[in-house]
Order: sequence, then structure tokens, then C-alpha cells
Amino acid sequence: MTDTTPSTPLDTTVPHSARVWNYWLGGKDHYPVDRELGEQIEQAFPEIADIARADRQFIIRSVTHLAKEEGIRQFLDIGTGLPTANNTHEVAQAAAPDAKVVYVDNDPMVLTHARALLTSTPEGSTHYIDADLLNPEPLLAQAREHLDFTQPIALTFMGTLVHYPVDESIYALVRTYMEALPSGSFLALNDSTDTSQQIIDAAVAWNENAALPIHLRSPKQVEAYFEGLELLEPGVVSLPFWRPESSEVGDIREAAQYGGVARKP
Repeated sequence: MTDTTPSTPLDTTVPHSARVWNYWLGGKDHYPVDRELGEQIEQAFPEIADIARADRQFIIRSVTHLAKEEGIRQFLDIGTGLPTANNTHEVAQAAAPDAKVVYVDNDPMVLTHARALLTSTPEGSTHYIDADLLNPEPLLAQAREHLDFTQPIALTFMGTLVHYPVDESIYALVRTYMEALPSGSFLALNDSTDTSQQIIDAAVAWNENAALPIHLRSPKQVEAYFEGLELLEPGVVSLPFWRPESSEVGDIREAAQYGGVARKP
């Protein structure tokens, strides 16, 4: 585990997106202010908890596919959020014990929990980098200390980019990261979408109360992240419909969270 010093102090007086998300997932790492906002939004917009679970299930299915079916042994998870059940390294190393995972966040609270909880299999490795995703060069330089950039890497942005406005700069940022990776690498990404009036209303309520705003995308705007890459079937879809388990078929409901997985040619 990389041991770095948090860049900003921990503030427990303002709701924090990672802690509220952790609350919706049934985790333990949240404060009264987070629970209050989480309960307020969930009571008014029950679909939000379904989105949190859909996001977690997408991580499980996509990372498992990349490790088992695509042979990926290196993962760069940017904007990891709080550790909870079925983290990227746990899923990847369950499928491939020798998998290497590097987590990236610039949140001091996430760093504190990562130090305690992000362990690894003996064959693999798990590291945490305290870095800002908007500044890719130093982030990539630190990632190169733990990952082999001559071999395929899976880059993941799971519900991370929703905190940034939709404009060309955020697409260019994703391209910068993918350009640094070799052929045969993958991008796995998802974000909240404007496909449900309930979630549109929830986003308004969130932005009135939380310090870090969210910016909903359209499905087409999510798909634009994968331009120039080879999308795996079924493309960019509502997360519950991305390669569901056979036991889930027939019991799937759409969630206002879209994503996909694509290969770099």
C-alpha cells in the first residue's frame, strides 16, 4: 500500500458523496450528516438505492469478465470511493489471484480507510495513490511504479466522472489516460444518467445539500467516452442489462446508471 499524506483535512460536518454512497450500500463508514441526507434522498427517491446496487453489481460483473475472460491482470481504478464489499481488488483477485490493482483518489477520508482495508492476495498486489484525476501525468507516473505499462491494463471510472460537468475537456481527459495504455487495454466506465425523472429530481436535491455536485449524462454522452475503442457486447446500456447473470434474467429493472466496457485496438 502506498502511504501518502492526505492533501485536505477531513470534514464531517458536510455530507460527502462517498459516505452517502456507502450508506446506501449498507456500509458502516458514514456520519450522521451523511445518513440524514442519504435517508432524505432515498425516502423521496427510492430508485437511488437501486442505482448504488446496480453500480456495485456492474463492478463485479465487468471486473470478473476482464480478469477471467480477457486475461487482464492489471487494474487502474480512478476515483475509487470508500472501500466496501466487493471492491475491485477483491473481485479481480477472486478471479485471478495474481492480479495487481492500483486505486486512485484524492480524498483524505478514502485514504484513511484504504490504508486499513485494501489488502491483497499473496500472489497479487493492491496499492493506493493519493492523486487528482484532473492532473493525469503525475498520477500516471505514480501508477507506473506499480503497474507494467507495456502490458494491458483495465482502466475503470465507476460513477466518478458524474461529479464533473459534461464538456469536451472531460472526454479529452479520458482519452489522455487511454492513450497512455498499451493496445489490448480496456476502459470500464459508468455514470448516472438523465433517464429517470426521479433521478433528475434526486440530483437537484443532492446539489442543494452536498458540497460536491453531480452532473447527469444522457446515454449518448456516456457512450461518447468510448469513442475510438471497441465496445464489448451489449454496448453502453443500463447497468443491470450489462451481461446479467442467468439467475437475474426476467427479473431485471432498468436503472438510471449507464455504462460499458471497451477494448483499445
